[in-house]
Amino acid sequence: MTGDARLAADAVVAVVVTRHRREQLTDSLKMIAAQTRPPDHLVVVDNGPDDPARDIVESCPVPSTYLVSQRNLGGAGGFALGILHALALGAEWVWCADDDGRPADETVLDTLLTVAQQRGLAEVSPVVANIETPERLAFPLRRGLTWKRTAADLGEDFLPGIASLFNGALFRASTLDVVGVPDYRLFFRGDEVEVHRRLVRSGLPFGTCLRAVYLHPDGSDEFKPMLGGRLHAQDPENEVKRYYTYRNRGYLLAQPGLRKIGMLELARFALYFLGTKRDPKAFREWLRLVRQGRRERFFRR
Repeated sequence: MTGDARLAADAVVAVVVTRHRREQLTDSLKMIAAQTRPPDHLVVVDNGPDDPARDIVESCPVPSTYLVSQRNLGGAGGFALGILHALALGAEWVWCADDDGRPADETVLDTLLTVAQQRGLAEVSPVVANIETPERLAFPLRRGLTWKRTAADLGEDFLPGIASLFNGALFRASTLDVVGVPDYRLFFRGDEVEVHRRLVRSGLPFGTCLRAVYLHPDGSDEFKPMLGGRLHAQDPENEVKRYYTYRNRGYLLAQPGLRKIGMLELARFALYFLGTKRDPKAFREWLRLVRQGRRERFFRR
């Protein structure tokens, strides 16, 4: 796309962040291009210049911009860069997608646009389903003390005030004027929760369209059950994921709109690490990382 070219009114720009996932990115872009209402433009931010994906992006039939970063910006920084670039191009709608997932069928974007326009939504997300077993959610959803694990548990049409962001989420440009872009300091893990917090506090209408599905690898194995499954605690097996998950969670729980659940979080993880896992050392590490996040000491792992 040349510097003086302009997008049409109501243009949709898809933003995808990738790093070292050429095969998954190929599958993702294939389904994005196959939409019955395809995006007007595609922006791909590549955080892995040592294994570039330029050829994959250039082979996509959607007009595209390939942004390669010599520094790994993480998901938060990658989406911030991609979203800002989409807005600079003149996007009216920004459709965000990670590289390891893809729309479940060719009608996802059209369905999201229709629902957003009919309901006057600032943002709308699809259901994020397990790519291996699409009838199950990729990430369990907690409502009070009840965990929803299948798409059927959520209802049939629309779920207001709840959305999984950056997995097929569609934003109006005017919404991003209000809530901004992801916080680069978070790097990855929790950046979508932080933007969701801003959405809630903005008072703008948003939610999940239960008639649109986005496929994503299963993430439910990180949520470990306790008290017979009545409560769960997120405990990633990967050391790097644990670091960013707990550090960023500490920052998030210190922010307006999330502070009330901070003490509940302390009790829940104390119960998990000391009562269920019986690992005091892991609990001390969790406390250290949470405090680090609360103090906004965003050092890279």
